[in-house]
Amino acid sequence: MSAHGDHDMGHTIAGWTGSVIAILGFTVAGAALILASPAVLWLGALLVALGALASWLLHLAGRGKPTGPRPPHLQHWRTPDPAGRRGHPDCLGCRLVGRAPDCAPTPTPVRDRQRVEA
Repeated sequence: MSAHGDHDMGHTIAGWTGSVIAILGFTVAGAALILASPAVLWLGALLVALGALASWLLHLAGRGKPTGPRPPHLQHWRTPDPAGRRGHPDCLGCRLVGRAPDCAPTPTPVRDRQRVEA
């Protein structure tokens, strides 16, 4: 049992990779403010954007997670997401590339109503 119990914290390769690259970008941007260097500041901003892009691409490659908690057997951070390449319902990243599955509820047939005449 982990320190968080059965709570799914969302640790994935996509999440860790994007976070590490973005933290590096913020660190470089902070150093640029101290050094008063606009070029290094832009490099830091580029790294932050690269972190977001890397996280999104890894999510699309099946190394992320869908919205909400995962089953316990899929919660290890190295476990690939089986539905990642098909798309997740309610996922903006999947919708941006046209991968969101059709999750609309199937319409139920309307039964003919009998008129009751008094």
